Amino acid sequence: MMCAATATGDWWARGIVGKIGGGFSHESEHDLALMVSDFLENGCSSGADSRCSSDSDSGLSDLHHLGDKISFYKRTVAQYESDLLSTVHSLVKLIKESDLHHVKSGPCNASCINFSLVKLLRLSGYDAAVCASKWQGSGKVPRGDHEYIDVVNCINAGSSERVIIDVDFRSHFEIARAVDSYDRILKSLPVIYVGSLTRLKQYLQVMADAARSSLKQNSMPLPPWRSLAYLQAKWHSPYQRQFDPGEQNFSCIDSSDHKQYSGHLKSLPSSLQFEMEGERFVKPIKSDNNWRVKFERRRHSLFRAL
Repeated sequence: MMCAATATGDWWARGIVGKIGGGFSHESEHDLALMVSDFLENGCSSGADSRCSSDSDSGLSDLHHLGDKISFYKRTVAQYESDLLSTVHSLVKLIKESDLHHVKSGPCNASCINFSLVKLLRLSGYDAAVCASKWQGSGKVPRGDHEYIDVVNCINAGSSERVIIDVDFRSHFEIARAVDSYDRILKSLPVIYVGSLTRLKQYLQVMADAARSSLKQNSMPLPPWRSLAYLQAKWHSPYQRQFDPGEQNFSCIDSSDHKQYSGHLKSLPSSLQFEMEGERFVKPIKSDNNWRVKFERRRHSLFRAL
């Protein structure tokens, strides 16, 4: 039995490509549209007509556990990442809509915000760049491309580390007919991700598991564009660093895609303020202060006292 949405599959496929999160070239966008259509026709189970949006008991337990992991990851931050996050929040609020320029002939995909933020970061002394990643499809993972920001932090004379910035982080994890607890987990994610690739991978694993659990409660399979492999490809694939849009500057202020990210920019200050107020009383755990060792010492001391 086909999904109810299949009757309007072509329209739905065109619409969802723009909402999956991340940037796509025309070729990869075509691949993704074909994958969505194939998923609608062959991947949906017979129970997918369910309109359930509340949690089952077992699903609620699973998602509650995954939500705890997200809270833990948000608190275990290195000092450099915490400082950079504060800087990014401050700089984003300085970007005005008039500062945005549509920098590509194709979809905007947050390029306008990314290049504006990179400019401000570099003026602030950071080695920041817009990273354009691209990967070839394999198996159920289609080829694609994505755009994000990285900051290279020199640890010492011989080594450095990349800190990833994604200005529209939550959009990568939106799913159809999510249960209530999944929506809560989605809203608990950072509005803007700033952190290491290692911590990013932890977020991706949790969100792929959470999406699978939510969709399972509606008898729906996990779509390929929400699989862990697809999510990881966005930030772990080969990339090129760009410091400015250069000659690829197009005046396309009427682009609906560009207007979408202009709207996202307008909503960022209030979203960041709401996030900050929600975490005001949550003390972060600095991961570079040997907190695990200290925790184990306190735990053993407590056991000896008992």
